Amino acid sequence: MDQTDGGSEASEGAGRAGRWPRLDDTQIAAIRDELLKGPQANGFATGVWTLGRVAIVIERLTGVTYGPTQTWTILRTRLGWSRQRPARRAVERDEDAIVAWRENECRG
Repeated sequence: MDQTDGGSEASEGAGRAGRWPRLDDTQIAAIRDELLKGPQANGFATGVWTLGRVAIVIERLTGVTYGPTQTWTILRTRLGWSRQRPARRAVERDEDAIVAWRENECRG
């Protein structure tokens, strides 16, 4: 019987398509835990994550190097995270105090 004859082996298919992930679920969980600590806890000057910073943390924890595209894919598909941007205005901003200051300064 050759390959064209079929049989039970022919119906099994070729197996998994595509590459196997380079990071297992345990490594992804460790990355998630580290990222949740924040950028500053990981030695970065500001409190904003960038793809480059996340890639550094991934490499530090796992030894696997990723570029920005692959890093974004991990964040989006493996961790379920989405892109976020910091608000342009400070949370502490007091609109009433700003209005009072403007009124006071414009009179003077």
